[in-house]
Amino acid sequence: MKKLSTLCAAALATGLVASAPAAAQQTLTVVSFGGAYGAAQQVHQINPYMEATGNKVLFESYTGGVAEIKAQVESGNIQWDVVDIETIDLERACAEGLLEIIPRDILQAAPDGTPAEEDFIPEALENECGVGEIVWSTVYAYNHDTLTGDKPTTMQDFFDLEKFPGKRALRKRAQVNLEWALLADGVPASEVYERLATPEGLAQAFAKLDSIKHEIVWFDSWSQAPQLLNDGGAVFVQSANGRFFDAIRREDKPFTIVWDGHLYDLDAWGIVKGTPKLQEALNFVAFTTSTKALAGFQDVAYGPPRKSSMAQVDAEIAKHLPTAHIDVGLKADGIFWADYGENLGEKFNEWLLKQ
Repeated sequence: MKKLSTLCAAALATGLVASAPAAAQQTLTVVSFGGAYGAAQQVHQINPYMEATGNKVLFESYTGGVAEIKAQVESGNIQWDVVDIETIDLERACAEGLLEIIPRDILQAAPDGTPAEEDFIPEALENECGVGEIVWSTVYAYNHDTLTGDKPTTMQDFFDLEKFPGKRALRKRAQVNLEWALLADGVPASEVYERLATPEGLAQAFAKLDSIKHEIVWFDSWSQAPQLLNDGGAVFVQSANGRFFDAIRREDKPFTIVWDGHLYDLDAWGIVKGTPKLQEALNFVAFTTSTKALAGFQDVAYGPPRKSSMAQVDAEIAKHLPTAHIDVGLKADGIFWADYGENLGEKFNEWLLKQ
């Protein structure tokens, strides 16, 4: 494994990375999820990195998962260098050898000198192939201007077509939807993954999803979620919390987020196995996971996974972060999905095709 050069590591630690000579400039391809989140990454991570190093970044969007990463690695045709990946997918990608190991000694210390490994929350560095960037949640929301009468407050309400008739919009993936189904069917959060690992639990989850299947609108990208809610395509819409927060704050949309049963997780930077730009990819990850860079995600209501970054978050914003609602949420289990994800994904796709 290559390490940062002593000179570059020292420069990163102090934030004094000089612009690279034109001949030494590199172009990294960095992939993430777009939308308000991607815009915040551009402002707080991508642009500062380019200004500090003189390198260029081709910043592209994808819809998540490991299929595209796997195809590149297995073919040897590496198109991406650094990928923003949900930790559910990170576990699987790392286990399958699709990502590089990221040495922890490249990471910047906190401003007060606290070592990075003490400054990051433990979950952010649990997987050797990733470095956490944000804590985020999958939630659902409704339009309080158009939803008359009672308002939903629980995950059970999401599945209650009698009390709340109308379409529900869900991302077309097994992850989250199976957990939500069990939560709505009364399974305690602490028992969801144990239950989902059994044939009986999986049958229970699909049965609950069956109860609303004819009213589900499926989408592939989080970018579609706020539009579905705004246009009336569904009365309840699932999305990453930051997507709704951005629509509420920046566009004054009449959306209300329901936090009960939210599934919280982290996103992390991963480096695609076999990239010919490994050295600079490591530099990029170190630079963009600094205290200042990660504090910028308060712009889109995602919690930074560094304690020193949280200290820089505005108090009014802090209450809108997933970390303020942990007591009514469930931590996504990346190891579970690494073990069961491929099988459950196949069963979910089979279920989708059933009438």
